[in-house]
Amino acid sequence: MHVFVTGASGYIGGAVASRLVQAGHTVTGLTRDAAKTADLARLGIQPVVGTLDDMAVLTEHAGRADAVVNAADSDHRAAVETLIAALAGSGKPLIHTSGSSIVGTGTDGEISDAIFHEDILDPDSTWEPDHPIRKRRIAIDRLVLTAAEKGIRSAVLCDSLIFGHGRGPGHHSVLIAALVRQARSGEVVQHVGAGRNVWSTVHLDDVADLYLLALEKSPPGTFYFVENGEESFAAMTGALARSLGLPGPRPWNPDSPDNTWNHQFALHALGSNSRVRGARARELLGWGPQHHSITDWITNTDFNGTVGR
Repeated sequence: MHVFVTGASGYIGGAVASRLVQAGHTVTGLTRDAAKTADLARLGIQPVVGTLDDMAVLTEHAGRADAVVNAADSDHRAAVETLIAALAGSGKPLIHTSGSSIVGTGTDGEISDAIFHEDILDPDSTWEPDHPIRKRRIAIDRLVLTAAEKGIRSAVLCDSLIFGHGRGPGHHSVLIAALVRQARSGEVVQHVGAGRNVWSTVHLDDVADLYLLALEKSPPGTFYFVENGEESFAAMTGALARSLGLPGPRPWNPDSPDNTWNHQFALHALGSNSRVRGARARELLGWGPQHHSITDWITNTDFNGTVGR
């Protein structure tokens, strides 16, 4: 199978593209950074330089490929519309990457009892998020799902908090890198509030395995939460303190002069809950994730390289 992967030099896209090559597929990878083309080529990925705004590039390579994985930007609606137009009536797979922040609740570092299941995007569901950014992302997810009506084998993989080492040019999880960056800046590990807020988690290698399975056999118009357990930010930052050999964790002070977090990012990402349950990947695709503990991974990871820099 020839697969066109957007975001191939990123954290998720790079891991997915590398896994597809490992499985014997031909992969063309879109990157906006020309300096990363040599890295992609070394991994066996055929690089294409362009952005999600390059409609002609997206249309050409989606048309040439047997399948498309959009792993570049969950919020770029125009790119999704272009890919759908290019694939309409082809029966080809379109796998779109979303993120479980769509169901984020709270901003103060306290735990929420709200747990979300995959039926939230079923056609008869009336659930809607209460934040405008989440509303826009949900609208894109629904656009991808309804592309099944246009003869596309579309699916949305809604990833939870991913951990693990990158397999392509993009090496680091956004949220973990943010925690490391703040810890290095202030020489103390921090979390928002009491850190009792909880996120579902999943290892990057298990994510890449699921993209491969979805390309091979996902039914059209299917939404998946991608998760394998959950953990509190207090537990994650406690593991990070042990790994870095720094004091903490302690509550974040947004007024501290060594603060590196954007205030809204800290509240709505690091201070929120995102608790999801994903049964469909296991039931429909036979997905069997192998990695279970984000705290074990953090504790045993050497962050003295480039993570968070």
